[in-house]
Amino acid sequence: MWPALAVIVVGNFATYAVAGPNGLLAWGGYSRTLAERKAELARLEQHRKELRHRSALLSPDNADPDMAEELVRRDLGLVRPDEVVLPLE
Repeated sequence: MWPALAVIVVGNFATYAVAGPNGLLAWGGYSRTLAERKAELARLEQHRKELRHRSALLSPDNADPDMAEELVRRDLGLVRPDEVVLPLE
């Protein structure tokens, strides 16, 4: 009886080692997920780099006049009297 019980327990562990959620068959999914996450990380780092650049242009010490004008026009809707506004739909 004990040897049969030991075979069942070892077989159970072996099954989980091969086909369990963290087993050998799951490694392919992990590597695919890792590749997706690395690509997402690269996109997010690029976006963060762009945001840092834009925030550096708005630094109080050395603000870029073109960037400040763009933000004022976009957010406040200010227009000079000699400009023509063409609404885009």
